[in-house]
Order: sequence, then structure tokens, then C-alpha cells
Amino acid sequence: MSEETHPWLVVGLGNPGREYADHRHNVGFMVADLLAGRIGARFGRHRRANAEVAEGRLGLGGPRVVLAKPLTYMNLSGGPVAGLARFYKVPLSQVVAVHDELDIPYGQVRVKCGGGEGGHNGLRSMSRSLGAKDYVRVRFGIGRPPGRQDPADFVLSNFSSVERKELEFLVDRAADVVEGVVVRGLEWTQNAYHGG
Repeated sequence: MSEETHPWLVVGLGNPGREYADHRHNVGFMVADLLAGRIGARFGRHRRANAEVAEGRLGLGGPRVVLAKPLTYMNLSGGPVAGLARFYKVPLSQVVAVHDELDIPYGQVRVKCGGGEGGHNGLRSMSRSLGAKDYVRVRFGIGRPPGRQDPADFVLSNFSSVERKELEFLVDRAADVVEGVVVRGLEWTQNAYHGG
């Protein structure tokens, strides 16, 4: 079976529950929700993995995509992701994690394949459960916490009022980046989006 016949698995990383919905750490969920709207799909509970999924095609006649939001907390995201990858027979090269990134300034979106986890518990859990790190990461820059604020507190706080002015546009851009990877490939997407 060629890779074209397998769906892509796009995982928005975040924490379940209304109290976490607007946190910086939940930007992956925000992007997944927007992508579900684009493909005209609704999230529903998966029968075999502890996650919500939405399925459809990106673009006109584009590749099949499974969007996922793990229902575990961030540091246990890997179990549901690995379960979905097995269930849908998704090759590692077609797994995409969308996550917040402290080491990138707010307003920038970057994409890469593989590499370290940079202390991100969701990525660490995914790498452990998948048994490899060579999946695609769409990294949504949230910047560093101001002053001496603990990074753990910073990621579990809401975007500032200034940041919220741009948030909708940036989530839309991150969704474009995901779509670029799935439809046109990693290299094309890096060339198209890493200029700004």
C-alpha cells in the first residue's frame, strides 16, 4: 500500500476541559478546530482511542485527513496518538503535531520534521509512544514568559489582550501551514512560510 492511500493524522495538542480552552498550551486544539471547519467535519469521540477525531479531505479532492484532539492531559497525549496511528495505519511521515512553542516569538509559525522536544510534554509523550521523533511539527510561537514568570504557568495562562487581537489570524495561518504540508509537502511549506 503506498503512502498516498493512507490518511494523514493531524494532532492538535492541548488539555481537555473548558477551563483550559483559551490557554496558550491549547493553541493546537484551536488549529484543529479551524481545520475541522475547513473540511466540513465535526469532532466526535473515537471508539478505540481516548481522543476526539474529525475526518475529511483537505482541499478539492485532496488527501484524506484525520484530525485528532487527545482527551488525556498534555503529558499523556502520546497514547491516543499512537493508538490512532495504528488504527488508521498512518506512516510516521504523515503524522503532524500542532503545538505551542516557547522558543519562537509570538506571531511566528514554523514547521519541521523530527528534532528534540524542547521540554514540551506533549511532544515528549508522542515521541515515547510512537517510538520515534521523525514526525512533522507545526510550531506556533508563543514567545517566552515576561520577567521571571515560570514557563509552566505561562503556557497555562490565557493569551494577553494584545495577543488576542492577532490570534485568529495566526491560528488561520497555522492551519494554512498544516494544509501546505499535507497537500504540497514539507519543503514547499517551509519555503512558503518561513519568510515571515
